[in-house]
Amino acid sequence: MKFLFFFFVLYSLSSFHVFSAGMENPFTAKASSIRYWNKHISNNLPKPSFLTSKASPLNAIDLAKLTKLANHDSLSSHVESFCSLANLFCLFENSSKTDIVGKRNQDADFAVYSGRSFSGYGTSRLGGTDSFKNYSDGLNTPNQSFKKYSRESNGHREEFTSYAKDANVATDNFTNYGSSATGGSGEFHIYEGRVNVPNLRFTSYDSDGNNHKLSFSSYTSETNSGSEAFISYGKNGNAVPAEFTSYSDNANTIGSSFTGYGELGNAPNDSFKSYGDSGNNPHNNFKSYGLAANSGINSFTSYRDSANVGDDSFLSYARNSNSGKVNFANYGKTFNVGNDTFKEYGKGSTGSTTIGFKIYGLQRSFKDYAQKGVTFAGYTSSGSKEIASSGVGGISVNRWVEPGKFFRESILKQGNVMMMPDIVDKMPKRSFLPRAILSKLPFSTSRLSELRGTFGTPENSSMERVLINALTECERPPSPGETKRCVGSLEDMIDFATLVLGHNVTVRTTQNVKGSKKEIMIGEVKGINGGYVTKSVSCHQSLYPYLLYYCHSVPKVRVYEAEILDVKSKFKINQGVAICHIDTSAWSPSHGAFVALGSSPGQIEVCHWIFENDMTWTIAD
Repeated sequence: MKFLFFFFVLYSLSSFHVFSAGMENPFTAKASSIRYWNKHISNNLPKPSFLTSKASPLNAIDLAKLTKLANHDSLSSHVESFCSLANLFCLFENSSKTDIVGKRNQDADFAVYSGRSFSGYGTSRLGGTDSFKNYSDGLNTPNQSFKKYSRESNGHREEFTSYAKDANVATDNFTNYGSSATGGSGEFHIYEGRVNVPNLRFTSYDSDGNNHKLSFSSYTSETNSGSEAFISYGKNGNAVPAEFTSYSDNANTIGSSFTGYGELGNAPNDSFKSYGDSGNNPHNNFKSYGLAANSGINSFTSYRDSANVGDDSFLSYARNSNSGKVNFANYGKTFNVGNDTFKEYGKGSTGSTTIGFKIYGLQRSFKDYAQKGVTFAGYTSSGSKEIASSGVGGISVNRWVEPGKFFRESILKQGNVMMMPDIVDKMPKRSFLPRAILSKLPFSTSRLSELRGTFGTPENSSMERVLINALTECERPPSPGETKRCVGSLEDMIDFATLVLGHNVTVRTTQNVKGSKKEIMIGEVKGINGGYVTKSVSCHQSLYPYLLYYCHSVPKVRVYEAEILDVKSKFKINQGVAICHIDTSAWSPSHGAFVALGSSPGQIEVCHWIFENDMTWTIAD
């Protein structure tokens, strides 16, 4: 008996020694995923580290604790520990600390600056300039607060250049910004450019201002699925000019709300130039805009030009205004009809309020807006003939698509030189969840309130928008011929890949990001599965608290591995994976591929690289 006890203790100590020496503890979440891989994938090909490294980092003890909490629906009471231990992306937006507070009497230059709260900064400043250059540039989740910034200042200039550029989820709050300011200017240049989910709040911005000029240039350009709110912006302002140039240009599903904008203002002068130009399904709401304003001038030039669908609401716009002038030039000149609502627009205006619509949209009618004192001058509805001549297949060829993002199959020949698009993954680093925990969490828009509790997400926050965006895309019905599934565990991804392709599968991605955004030379090219038309399962990241992939079957494709060479030295710098879609007949005519390559659905094949941390599964050679 003593011998058996001694043997047990010796075995336990030796086991501990083995685990501590580097072997995987069989009770960790990752070890469980590896066993699942071995059981369900029939070949012995090496397991790719780019995928196995995404398995949950939970050790045996933490896995057991969190699984128990999930089983009892109690993760919400331990949300910070859950996010930290499981390597999740959680944004606690109410926890920002004030780092810089109070008045500053000298000029400030904030270069490559990040993560600060500017509450009451620049209050009552007399002259001077504050410059925010490359502020929060490239950060993942900047959370900035500019409360009462530059309030009651006189001749104070604020400049935001490349603010939060390339950030992932930006949450900015400008409350009472520039309130009661006299003179001076605020300039936002390339503000929130290429941000994934911007959530911006301008509350009482420039309220009671006197000739304080505001300029938004390239504001939220090329952003994805965010929201901006301008509440009581310029309210009671006196001769406050505001200029929005290239606002939300090329953005995807941006929602902008202008509530009480310019309300009761005296001689406001607002210009929206190329606002929402080439955007995809923008939603803009102008509520009580210019309400009871005196001699206001508002100009919408090329507003939502070439946008796809879209939904704009002008509620009580310029209502009860005095001698206002509103001009809509090339408004909504879109290749895909959207939905615009003009309710009580210009109602009760006095003086000689003039509203001009020049080349406005498609099939619009303003029969209900012939209110006394309101003139619709120069309105022409652009018909199908004009739209048809604007570009190939009715698409504006002026829409910008990143060079190299889409290309023809013929470019994949040794010695060819081409542009490589930006393939760098800008998503936050996260891990899969273990299936034991994932299976206990809700995953539906109908259970959003439960999800907010699980991840500590406030209502109407940018993190809530992250949840909604991912859930909506995952709940979208599949396209004709498509099979799709959103997966949040390595086991779920293996299940979907083997369901579509069988158990003899392998997975590939581009080796690294070298050559990104540069000219590259194609080296040796190898066709997967002999270069024949095959099918694959492609998986693309979705922004979510845990690592979530949108995986879908892709029929009729050819997949290639290609050496990527430096153009000058001819040395190999990368091993790229490209996929060519042979059948594009079901694609939208407005797809960026046809804009870039100049064709239409079903007429050409379209190829693209597999970006960093995306992947494609195929039958193993």
